[in-house]
Amino acid sequence: MSKYMLIMRPTDSAEFNEADIDFDELLATIGRFNEELIRAGVLLAAEGLAPDESVVVDFTGEEPVVSDGPYGETKELFNGYYIIDVASKEEAVEWVRRMPMTDGAKIEIRRVTTIDEFPQDNEWIKKERAWRESTGQL
Repeated sequence: MSKYMLIMRPTDSAEFNEADIDFDELLATIGRFNEELIRAGVLLAAEGLAPDESVVVDFTGEEPVVSDGPYGETKELFNGYYIIDVASKEEAVEWVRRMPMTDGAKIEIRRVTTIDEFPQDNEWIKKERAWRESTGQL
């Protein structure tokens, strides 16, 4: 099994199309999908992200600059995510195909790397592994 992050990327057309949908109806539709993920035993996390409580730290200069965010074009942002644990990228794609998204929405699928993919003799990897074991993550 592998973890995949499903990144919900808003587009101008999707946000326009969502404007006409009743919020309770939207929650019910997403809730039914979430219930499917839970019944299948693949859902690990699902969260929305609040745009009004965002901060951007920009490292392009000599010193990091902190500003209110998010900023950038809509295509550069994401407004929520799922983390699912499935057997393959193809299975992740099949779950995304079933997501109740409005016309114009985009979902990016990214595999979440594991600690086992890093050099195990590295002192920082050893420390992280010990921390993960002590917190029950491994």
